[in-house]
Amino acid sequence: MNEVTHDHPITITAASRDMLERELNHAVKLTQNKAMTEGIRGIMVTHEAPGRFTVALNDEVPFGLTREKQAW
Repeated sequence: MNEVTHDHPITITAASRDMLERELNHAVKLTQNKAMTEGIRGIMVTHEAPGRFTVALNDEVPFGLTREKQAW
C-alpha cells in the first residue's frame, strides 16, 4: 500500500503529457489525503522545469487550497 507518511515533496518527472497528468494527479491525491489528516496546511504544486513538478504540503497555503507556482 502506498501512503504518504512524511512531509517530503513528491517529485514527478515525465516524458509524455499523458504520463505527467496521471502522475501529477496521483501525487496531488496522496498529498490531499495527508492534508486532510492534519487539517492545517494546503498544497503547493511547483513547476520546476519542463516535465518536472513537485507536490508538497506548504505552510503558506491555507488548508483546503491547492496553489501552483512556476520556479523556472
